[in-house]
Amino acid sequence: MVTLKIDIKTLSHTYDIEVLHNLSIQLEGKKAVALLGQSGSGKSTLLRIMAGLEKPTSGEVTINDQAVDDPEYRKAVGFVFQSHNLFPHLTLLDNITLILEKTRGFTKEAAVKCAMSNLEKLKLDDQAHKAPRNVSGGQAQRASIARALSIDPDVIFLDEPTSSLDPILTNDVLNAVEDLRDSGKDFVFATHVMSFVRDFSDYVIFMENGNIIEHGPTEIMDSPKTEAMQSFMAKVR
Repeated sequence: MVTLKIDIKTLSHTYDIEVLHNLSIQLEGKKAVALLGQSGSGKSTLLRIMAGLEKPTSGEVTINDQAVDDPEYRKAVGFVFQSHNLFPHLTLLDNITLILEKTRGFTKEAAVKCAMSNLEKLKLDDQAHKAPRNVSGGQAQRASIARALSIDPDVIFLDEPTSSLDPILTNDVLNAVEDLRDSGKDFVFATHVMSFVRDFSDYVIFMENGNIIEHGPTEIMDSPKTEAMQSFMAKVR
C-alpha cells in the first residue's frame, strides 16, 4: 500500500502579515498526519497550500513527488472544508454528480453510480435526494466527505471538519472518517478533537505562530519536549 510522502522546503506565506515562516519538513511512510495548534497557528493555511488551493509566497511543496501547483496533482486530492461547502440549491446527490460530470468527464449514469456508492459508504444513501438545508450538519459534512471521496483521491485533506458541529454530530463525522481508515487513502487533517488524533493519526505536527515547533509519531502528544506543546496539550487533554 502506498504511503504518504511530504516534502516542504523553506515555505513562507504572507497575507497582510507573514502567516507561515520558512517551514521545512520531510516525511515518508505515513498514512494520517495531524496538524495541531491553536487557532491562528497557520494550520489551515498550510493545509490549503499542501492541497494546491493556494500558492505560497515562497518555497516549495511536493506531495508524493508531485508539485502541489501541478494541475495533475490537484486531480489526485480531495479537500473537506470547515463548513460543508455544498451547493445549497442542489441535492446531496447532485452536489457530487455535478463535480464528476463537469471536472472528470463522467456520464450522468456513471456519476450517479459513483455518487451513490460513496453516499452509501458515509451512510447517506437514504438522504441522497435532500438539499443540504434539509439534513443535519453532521450529514451535510459527511456528504462533503463523500464528494471528496468520489474523485478517488490519493490524499484527503480535512480542515477542522467538525468545528461548527455539536458533540454528537462531531462524533458522527469522525466515526465516518475512521471508517475510511482501510480505504487506501492517505489523510492530512486539522482538528480540535484530541481523542480522534490519538485514534486516527500516525504522525503529528504541532504549530504555533506560523512555525513548526515539534513533530513526531502521535505518541509525542503524551510527552512533548517543547514548552509550547506542553502548554497546548495541558489545555486540550
